[in-house]
Amino acid sequence: MTTVIKGARPYGEGDPVDVLIEDGVITAIGAVQVPEDASIIEAAGQVLLPGFVDLHTHLREPGREDTETIDTGSAAAALGGYTAVFAMANTDPVADNAVIVEHVWRRGQEVGLVDVHPVGAVTVGLKGEKLAELGTMANSQARVKVFSDDGLCVADPLLMRRALEYSTALDVVIAQHAEEPRLTVGAQAHEGERAARLGYTGWPAAAEESIVARDCLLALHANARLHVCHVSTSGTADVLRWAKDRGTKVSAEVTPHHLLLTDERLATYDPVNKVNPPLRTKSDTARRRAALADGTIDCVATDHAPHAVQDKDTEWTAARPGMLGLQTALSIVAETMVRTGLLDWRGVARVMSERPAEIGNLADHGRPIAAGEPANLTLVDPDAEWTVRGAELASIAANTPYEGMRLPGVVTATLLRGRLTARDGKVC
Repeated sequence: MTTVIKGARPYGEGDPVDVLIEDGVITAIGAVQVPEDASIIEAAGQVLLPGFVDLHTHLREPGREDTETIDTGSAAAALGGYTAVFAMANTDPVADNAVIVEHVWRRGQEVGLVDVHPVGAVTVGLKGEKLAELGTMANSQARVKVFSDDGLCVADPLLMRRALEYSTALDVVIAQHAEEPRLTVGAQAHEGERAARLGYTGWPAAAEESIVARDCLLALHANARLHVCHVSTSGTADVLRWAKDRGTKVSAEVTPHHLLLTDERLATYDPVNKVNPPLRTKSDTARRRAALADGTIDCVATDHAPHAVQDKDTEWTAARPGMLGLQTALSIVAETMVRTGLLDWRGVARVMSERPAEIGNLADHGRPIAAGEPANLTLVDPDAEWTVRGAELASIAANTPYEGMRLPGVVTATLLRGRLTARDGKVC
């Protein structure tokens, strides 16, 4: 299989070049000789990036195939420029054993649009009482590399300590949903003036920050790798900066919606804006952007969370938290980070591909665009804009907070090991 991408600009830098791809590998960059049997992709000066990697997505299979499947979620990922995704463990049944994670891995292989890496649960049934079979899952066919009870916090410090200690022998990452549950009982929105005025029980920033501080100390003493999911407060960024300065092996992600949206959206009482952790203030948003730009927060992860209509189109307190994110992530990063000058396109590659691949220990993703490297690539038109319509997205669900928004940056092609998986808004 031979493909030539004509006239692309790797990382958005320099003059357009041609990229020759043979048998899934980049073999030449520059003014290449086009083989007669080659497929041609006309880039016309568009930005070429390493394929994106999402450390945090909910594919809902098994158990909630009415909201998403590995098939539809993979399609959404490919259309969004992703070549690898990590599927969270809060399925039904929970991915807390080798049987379930191998099922998810095999289904991803069968669909073949992106590399689907199952995330294993830290505790049995996500109950926070007993460690799951971490070693069995890590050594299964799925080769689980990340473990998380996401959706719930591993609140017991002794259990979290044991998980971190075991993780060092397995060379895996423990990803924490940082939320002290005793501080968020009945919480519905960011604790502050707006929540009080709207009548919502407040969700204090300290609920996140206290767990992050605790876990950073546990990880430091265990010499273990900790990953903090969906950072939402400026205080968490301060804790991360402190921990990294002391040599803690901690990484962190921020979601696109936490880069763009604030708790001002709550005034509409529309549950499409309900998410866990909640939307915070303008000040938090600005400081999260700065922390992503300077590397305190390592990467962008979507927390793609599809929900059925009946779970979102209801009163706020009864609605499930979560938003779609795979197909809109690049555009939100372009809007909040590139247009504002906080990141260039090489920076986008760092936070959406290179660092998440490093954190997830993926050897063939997030690689440089160079001869001899795997052809996991994303082509982006930085000047194009599109209007978000939930019903037109590939996911079964349509719960996007960006409905009707005009956003910059369009993914025009995604290649997984040199094979087109998406082109011009259609799955290949």
